[in-house]
Amino acid sequence: MIPDAFDTAAALASPSQAERWRPGLGAAAQSEIFASGREGSGAGAALAFALDAWRCRPRAEGEEAEDRRAVVWVQTRAAVKRGGRPFRAGLPQEIRHRLIHVLAEKDEDALFALEEAVRCRDIAFVIGEIVGSPRALDFTASRRLTLAAERHGIPLTLVRLDGTRDLSSARQRWAVQAAPSARPRWNRQAPGVPAWQAELFRARSHPPGTWRLSEDAGTLVAERETPLPVLGEDTKAWSHSGLAEVGEGRVAVSNAAPPSPGFASSFEASVAILSPNGERVLG
Repeated sequence: MIPDAFDTAAALASPSQAERWRPGLGAAAQSEIFASGREGSGAGAALAFALDAWRCRPRAEGEEAEDRRAVVWVQTRAAVKRGGRPFRAGLPQEIRHRLIHVLAEKDEDALFALEEAVRCRDIAFVIGEIVGSPRALDFTASRRLTLAAERHGIPLTLVRLDGTRDLSSARQRWAVQAAPSARPRWNRQAPGVPAWQAELFRARSHPPGTWRLSEDAGTLVAERETPLPVLGEDTKAWSHSGLAEVGEGRVAVSNAAPPSPGFASSFEASVAILSPNGERVLG
C-alpha cells in the first residue's frame, strides 16, 4: 500500500511547518524548476530532487524494502530539441531499467500524460519537461496536477525551460542554474560531480533561500549561500565558509576549479575582492 505522503494545503500553511528546506525532507506533491534551455541543469536538478525524495521517503508497514515501481519522464518535442532525451546508460543503476519515456507532440498531450502518470500507483515519481509558458499550462491545469499528485501520493517535478514565473499551484518553485563543480580528489583535471545553484523562491512549507547543490556518493548535498559581509565587519567566519561574492555572482573559493583568465575582466568595474579582514585588495 502506498501511503499518502503529502500534506494538505491547510497543514502546509501552519507555522509549525515553516522549517528551512534541506535534503531528505521528502517530496512535495508538485515542484517546478525554472532553468535555461541552453544547459542541462533543469533536468539534472529535477532528477536529483526526485531521487533524494524517493530514497528518503518513509516506508509503510509491510511494504517491500525495495521500491520496484517505474519512473515516468515526459517531454515535449520542443524540450527534446533543447536538451535531448534522457540517456538510459547514464541514469542511476536503481532506475535505469525502469524508466518510461513519453514523447509528446503538443503541450496539451504532455500535461495529459503527466496527470495520468501521477494517478498510477505503480509509478515511483514523475518528471516532466515543457518549454516556455504555454497557454495550456494555466493555473487550472497546474491545480489539476497538484491535486492529482496529492491525492495519489506520486510526486511530480516539472521542468520549465525558459519559462516565466507565472501563476502556479506548485508547492515548491525553484530557479536553477549550473554551478562550478568541486575538483575530484584523485584527478584534478577530471570533470567534477554535478552541481547547481538553486533558489527556492516560493514554497508552501519552507521560507525562501538559495543553496549550492551537489551529489556525493549518490546523496544530495546542500550548502547555504553566504552573503558578502559589509566592509569593516568581522569576516573571519565568512572567509572560512568557502564562498566569496564577486560583483553579482558567487564562486566557490575552497575546492573549486580556478576561473578562466577572462573571468575578472568580464565583470569590469564591478569586481571587488576582500581580504579576510574586510579590506579591499583588488578592484
